[in-house]
Amino acid sequence: MKQETRKDEIIVTASKLFKEKGYSAVTMRDLATAMGIKAASLYNHINSKQDILKAIIISIAEEFTSGMNAIIHSDASNIDKLEKIVDLHVNITSHNTNGMASLNNDWMHLEDQLGYYLQLRNEYEANFLNIIKEGILSSELKNSNPEIIMFSMLTTLRSLYLWIPKKEDLNANDLSNSLSEVLIEGINN
Repeated sequence: MKQETRKDEIIVTASKLFKEKGYSAVTMRDLATAMGIKAASLYNHINSKQDILKAIIISIAEEFTSGMNAIIHSDASNIDKLEKIVDLHVNITSHNTNGMASLNNDWMHLEDQLGYYLQLRNEYEANFLNIIKEGILSSELKNSNPEIIMFSMLTTLRSLYLWIPKKEDLNANDLSNSLSEVLIEGINN
């Protein structure tokens, strides 16, 4: 397992502060105080608050992209692919609820990486939508509006970062299975 660097510590602490206060409200001084160091010391490890935000959001977006690529290239049925998408969201969120808060709430502050992030997000959603459409065409899913299905599923999955920290005894596999049952079987009845 990779040893956490000071830069990693800064990113973890910043993501917690961003979740609590919002990216715009957090200053470098706030971050330094939370870490128990001087603000000037932060700049030995990072260039700016913007770089921290990029590190948080882009790494998660790329993790989702990588996961989705594996899903769409698998030989699984469309229902199984949807279950794998639920698993992907649960696993990423359960390991990084603070980062997911930034991904959902602060992405618009990405500045020079905004276009790249939006490209990743749009491709992810297009792949998700295609799985649903293929599921409808193959009669694995009932004939319903694919965009509403995707919106309903993504709304739930994207808000997991709010709910997961309140569940101390959370088992990610059980949550994935329960969510798949509700979200996938729910849209199919």
